[in-house]
Amino acid sequence: MTNEFLLDPRLEADTWAVAEWPLSRLRLMDHHDYPWFILVPRRADVRELHQLAPEDAIQLACESGALARAMEQAFAPKALNVAKLGNIVEQLHLHHVARCEGDPAWPGPVWGAPKSRGLETQEAEDRIARVLGLVGDVGG
Repeated sequence: MTNEFLLDPRLEADTWAVAEWPLSRLRLMDHHDYPWFILVPRRADVRELHQLAPEDAIQLACESGALARAMEQAFAPKALNVAKLGNIVEQLHLHHVARCEGDPAWPGPVWGAPKSRGLETQEAEDRIARVLGLVGDVGG
């Protein structure tokens, strides 16, 4: 157990830095096929949602809602998949994936589907700007 928050190395390697919100680090998955953002609460040694303090759980819900609303406006998905898995990366993180009919994994899950390629810098910056330009109040 440690008292210091450190971003899991796999999340660091697989994502682009986006923003620091009151509770969470917002990251963009380096995945061309889907607009895919991740919220990582900056709490050490937390793996499950129920391990968050009640005020942190409320804050995460506010941040997730703000992100989801912005992604719906930015990408007009058929479905917005929001999930906490943690089977590979144990550190608590919440996925937000905009899904469209005809995307490479539709209608199945994106987890385990082959990735066509990562994002070019301009593509990542464009996705980030689209979402951040639409995010409302994230609480805190």
